[in-house]
Amino acid sequence: MGKASATEGVELEARIGYSFRDRLLLKRALTHVSAVKTSTARVETYQRLEFLGDRVLGLAISDMLFSTFPKADEGELSRRLADLVRKETCADVAKDWGAGPLIRFGGGESLTGATKITTILGDVCEAIIGAVFVDGGFDEARALVSREWGDRMRAPKRPLRDSKTALQEWAQARGLPAPSYTETDRSGPAHAPIFTVNVQVEGFAAIGASGASKRVAEQAAAKAFMEREGLRDAGRKARTAAPEGETIV
Repeated sequence: MGKASATEGVELEARIGYSFRDRLLLKRALTHVSAVKTSTARVETYQRLEFLGDRVLGLAISDMLFSTFPKADEGELSRRLADLVRKETCADVAKDWGAGPLIRFGGGESLTGATKITTILGDVCEAIIGAVFVDGGFDEARALVSREWGDRMRAPKRPLRDSKTALQEWAQARGLPAPSYTETDRSGPAHAPIFTVNVQVEGFAAIGASGASKRVAEQAAAKAFMEREGLRDAGRKARTAAPEGETIV
């Protein structure tokens, strides 16, 4: 990635809905550590702003959740917060802003590899929030977060709980022992096995599911149990598209 032009910086400001008084802050928010030559120059990269933006984002979203969901308990608020501030969500926002091509790298660094892309874009997103906070204060930063996270907050893309957690909480709330998981079959080649796992809840018939790992199979079995029993959490919090290779047995 090359150095962002002044025009590109203005276009980014238009997309985030904020104009910087100090353009150096935006430049730093888009500068990867590989772009500087000495360790003392790290302050000229996005690292410090990312540290600050992470905290500003958490506070802004916590405030939004507290106001938007007055009947939600601490546990639900915490799950919603965790989903909204996760690196993947921040990376999605940075992609919406078109920030990727504007990041300044040095040497052989580039924005390649799924994990690397997510981490760097997530960091840059938080750095931009931190830069807005430094330049314009908390109200401006909160307004930015509200614009970009409002719809995500009201309609989460991911389940607030994974299926195993939701099933365990359901069982515990009814005084039942925690669900037990048993591997019943393993098939396929050694380099790509398929696991079949049964989940058993006291008083209910067991049900199994298969997946490319024991973890995936356990999640699939928990999800299958909840759907079979028509549990409310199956539709509201734990229903997701089955991962590739996952089957109910």
